[in-house]
Amino acid sequence: MKKLGMASVMLAVLRREVAVAMRQKGEVLTPLVFFVVIASLFPLGVGPESALLLRMAPGVLWVSALLAAMLSLQRLFATDYADGSLEQMALSSTPLGLLVVAKALSHFLLSGLPLVLMAPVLGLQFGLEPRSLGILMLTLLLGTPTLSLIGSIGAALTLGVRGAGVLLSLLILPLYIPVLIFGAGAVEADAAGLGFGGHLSLLAAMLVLSVFFAPLATKTALRISLE
Repeated sequence: MKKLGMASVMLAVLRREVAVAMRQKGEVLTPLVFFVVIASLFPLGVGPESALLLRMAPGVLWVSALLAAMLSLQRLFATDYADGSLEQMALSSTPLGLLVVAKALSHFLLSGLPLVLMAPVLGLQFGLEPRSLGILMLTLLLGTPTLSLIGSIGAALTLGVRGAGVLLSLLILPLYIPVLIFGAGAVEADAAGLGFGGHLSLLAAMLVLSVFFAPLATKTALRISLE
């Protein structure tokens, strides 16, 4: 019964986040448009040389996705903090960590998952093969939830701080680097004829660690910000 209660709470939070997002469609589309624009400018800037584009593709697409996912992080808790509902969540009987997980999951569904689905389309302009596109999608599918979970820590730490956007970037970008390295490295390793399983295993391990540790850190940061 307790598990069912927790699941219903998470589902309620997800429904609320999606409903709020649908009323502010511009904020949902901004990361996706940013991703498309940044990834599309590189082929125009470096020229049509196919070998160069293939070599650049994994890094460019992953960096673009990482920056796009960061755009909506600042708003992860800001709206609830401004209207006082975040404080009510902290005082409620529902574990705050559970609400944090639901928030991070909603961020992935609204910001990360669209990037995963759009990545193969953008990869075609770099000349990536279907196999490489599939690996790119798989790495993003493993990596973007990790970005959301890690980003929730930074969003909680910078809550209510002036210039939070810049500070948030400075805090979480160093933590994003391992995800970026192994995400882009998996596609590059496959293109070089090497095994990419190790990269995927490390991405999966980082996701598991983030699921376990990030909600605890975010919960603590939220309580500090609310004091």
